[in-house]
Amino acid sequence: MEVKVLDINGKDTGRKVQLSDAVFGVEPNNHAVYLDVKQYLANQRQGTHKAKERNEVAGSTRKIKKQKGTGTARAGSAKSPVFVGGGTIFGPRPRSYSFKLNKGLKRLARKSALSLKAKESNLIVVEDFNFDAPSTKNFLSVLNALGLEGKKSLFVLGDSNKNVYLSSRNLKASKVVTSSELSTYSILNANSLVLTEGSVEGIVENLSK
Repeated sequence: MEVKVLDINGKDTGRKVQLSDAVFGVEPNNHAVYLDVKQYLANQRQGTHKAKERNEVAGSTRKIKKQKGTGTARAGSAKSPVFVGGGTIFGPRPRSYSFKLNKGLKRLARKSALSLKAKESNLIVVEDFNFDAPSTKNFLSVLNALGLEGKKSLFVLGDSNKNVYLSSRNLKASKVVTSSELSTYSILNANSLVLTEGSVEGIVENLSK
């Protein structure tokens, strides 16, 4: 698959880049995508939820009324779960929501997500670029030139670039990652995927192992 390379002004450079069909042209596997996204979202959960159980509630442990003769059910402590302010039965406890997925399945999920973007023509390749200093204004100019202003976009760089990353950090709709940080969730969460020339080789290499 050949895709034309644009400059940061949105103009055709006259060059084309070859996207590997083994990465950008596979038949999408929806279940693999589902599992990888599910794992990503599960890993974002802190799992710090906690409810106090009977032995953790502060209060007296004295018997609140006599055992017999009251006409009501027997009760031993105000901390009993049947009373307001008592403990919680089988309440949530801190735990990890993470689970394991095979590397092969995760690679298939990322290939599927990339192939979907390419199939839907939501994939753009631009020449490698840099800023002399962090500048949100300059990054907005790039978005405007590519017709992505106000749209969710994911920029994938070949190598870490501090100035480009800091320039995008104030923009909620845009995110910048390197080819090694690319995830299925981030690909699908963006309306448009913008690859720099230098990132294409890294993506193919990472997903061909």
